Amino acid sequence: MKKESKYDLNLAKLALKTHHFEFELGPDFFALFEEPLVEQGQLHADVELIKTERLMTLNFHITGTVQLTCDRSLDEFDQPLDIEEQLLVRFGDENKELDDNVLQITPDTQTLPLAQHLYDYIGLALPMKKLHPRFQDEADDNPDAETKLIFTTRNENEGPDDDEPADPRWAALRNLN
Repeated sequence: MKKESKYDLNLAKLALKTHHFEFELGPDFFALFEEPLVEQGQLHADVELIKTERLMTLNFHITGTVQLTCDRSLDEFDQPLDIEEQLLVRFGDENKELDDNVLQITPDTQTLPLAQHLYDYIGLALPMKKLHPRFQDEADDNPDAETKLIFTTRNENEGPDDDEPADPRWAALRNLN
């Protein structure tokens, strides 16, 4: 990711209270990242930062649409997104990521970059299978669709199939139950 101060929060100037920030995430935002998952989109991010002496809580609410390519037809379509995430930032001896949603920074840290977090939240909200809206309900609407059974297990109450001939070498083991 390229260095960009537009999506950085200046922590040194923030008082111990609740702050609100807004970011517009468009093509210029996605251009900051190499090999982006999304190249086009228009999103709005509201970030609420609650700063206390030992901890900062950032609540993200990202809404808008991104342009995706359908895996089946290769047609482009707009995918609506409505994302709510939370990031906890605590103060400690060194800068490190403690968990997926918990960061530790030193008390003398001046800025907190948010671009990568915003990008990650958008990437996690994208569907695994990108289908154009005209294909999304297709599997549910077609009751005649052929279904293949890949694996099944017997119920505990069911015994072995009587149709199967038993191997006489194993027949003695069946009597041990």
